[in-house]
Amino acid sequence: MYRKPSKRKQLIRRVILLSFMVITVLFIVTCSILFMLGFRLDGGRGIEQGALVQFDSRPTDASISIDGLTITTSTPGKRTLISGVHTFLMQKDGYNPWIKTLNLEPGTLTWLDYIRLVPENPDKQTVRTYKTVTDVDTSADMQAIAIQTKTSSPDLDIIDIRDREVRSKTITIPASAYTGASDIKVTHRFSVETWDEDGRYLLVKHTAQRTTDWLVVDTENVTETVNISELFNLSLTDVQFSGTSGDILFGLSGGVIRKLDLGSATVSRVLISDVSSFSIFDNNILTYVGQGEEMPLVGMYRDGDRAPRVLYTAKDADAKLAIATSRHYNDTYIAIADNQNVTVYDGSYPSQVQNLTDTMTVVETFSVSGALDQLSFSPEGDYLMARTGKDFSTYEVEYDRLNQAAIETSEDGSHPLQWLDIAHLWTVYDGHLSMRDFDGTNVQVIMPMEYGFDATLSQNGRYIYGVNKTDDVYRLERVILLPD
Repeated sequence: MYRKPSKRKQLIRRVILLSFMVITVLFIVTCSILFMLGFRLDGGRGIEQGALVQFDSRPTDASISIDGLTITTSTPGKRTLISGVHTFLMQKDGYNPWIKTLNLEPGTLTWLDYIRLVPENPDKQTVRTYKTVTDVDTSADMQAIAIQTKTSSPDLDIIDIRDREVRSKTITIPASAYTGASDIKVTHRFSVETWDEDGRYLLVKHTAQRTTDWLVVDTENVTETVNISELFNLSLTDVQFSGTSGDILFGLSGGVIRKLDLGSATVSRVLISDVSSFSIFDNNILTYVGQGEEMPLVGMYRDGDRAPRVLYTAKDADAKLAIATSRHYNDTYIAIADNQNVTVYDGSYPSQVQNLTDTMTVVETFSVSGALDQLSFSPEGDYLMARTGKDFSTYEVEYDRLNQAAIETSEDGSHPLQWLDIAHLWTVYDGHLSMRDFDGTNVQVIMPMEYGFDATLSQNGRYIYGVNKTDDVYRLERVILLPD
C-alpha cells in the first residue's frame, strides 16, 4: 500500500534534486568557460589550456590539415589545439601546398594569416620590352616602378602598376637641373637611388666628370626637379627622404648629417658628426653608424633634439657595426650588431641623459655564422632578419622565437634578401626569382629573373613583377598570384 512521503523526506529530495541541478549547471558553465578560454582535456596531462591558431591565406578558401587530419574549416578560420608540436598544411586546387611545423605554447595565439599560395603553373605576362635596362626601382607604396634604360640618359620610364591594365610614361629630367648638360664632351651617369614614402618623388644621383648632383625629381611635374647639391652648395655622399612631401631630406656630407628643407631652401646646423652611414625611421628618427674618439659606435637622433644619443660603443677598433630599428604595435625595437653578434632591445628610446639599458631591455641575443651582410626589420616590425652570405637568421618579435635557415643554390656568391611584404623574403639565384617565408620555409620559385634589379608585389598582391632577359631583350614581366 502506497504511503505518502513525509514532508521532511520531500524536502530532502527537493534539496538533493536542486543541488544536483545547480552542480550540473555550474559544471556545464565552468566547462564552457574553460573551453572558450582554450582549455582542453589531454589524456596524459589532465586539463591544460590550449593554443588558439588563426588561419588565413591568399587566395582564401584553402583546406586546412593539422597533423595529417583535414578539418572542416577552410581559410579564413581558427582552431584551438592542445599545446605542443603540430604540423599545418594548407592546400588549394591549382596551387602549391604550404606546410609548417610549430611548437605551440599553452594559452597563446598564433597567427598563420600571412600565407601566400603560389600557382602550380604560374601565368606569366610580358608588360613591357626594352633593348637595355640598367636600373629598376619600386616605390615604397608598391604602386609604381621606375625603369632606367641607359645610365647616360636623363629619361626614366615610370610604370603605373596599380591596376590590371598597366600604364607607363616617360619623363625626362630637364637639362637645366644637372651639371654639364650642354657640354657634349662630358660623360653623364644617372642612377635612381630611391622613391619617397608617398611614391611621387624620385631621388636621382647624377655624376659628370668630378661633379655629383643629387636631384629630387617630381614624377608628376618633372620641370620642378631640384638639384639639392647646387641649391645648398654641398658635396653629398648620401641623401634620404623624410616624410611624404618630397621637401624634407637628410643629407650626409663630409661625415656630418644636416636637415635639408627644399621648401624654404634652408639647411640646418650639423646634427651628427663623424657618421659613416645612416637610415631614417618613422620620418624623424635617424639611426647611424659612426666613429667615436677611439671606437666605432651606433647612435640615434630625433629631429629637434639638441644632440644625438650614443646607444652603443664597440670595444674593438676594427668592429663592424650595424643598427636596425622598428616599431611593433606600441613597442620600439632596436637591433645592434657588433661583428657576428646581434642584440635585440625592446622598450622606448632613451632620452639624451639616459643610457640604452635605462629604457630598453634585452629580449634576444644571437650570433651569425660570419661577417654580417644585412640587418633589417620587416615592414611592420614583426621579424628581424640578419644575413651573412647564404645563411640567415630571423627573430620573431611577437613570439620571441629565433629561426635559422640557408639558401640552397649552385652559385658561389651570395645575393641580398629583400622583404617582399610583411612576412616574405625574395631573392634572385640561379636566374630565378624566389620567395620564402620569413623563417626560410616554403620556398617558391616564381619566375626567371635577371639579378641586380628590383622585384615587387602589386599593392593588391595580385601580381609579382620582375625583369627577365631573353634573346637580348629585357622584359618587364609579371606572374599572376591571385585570380581576377
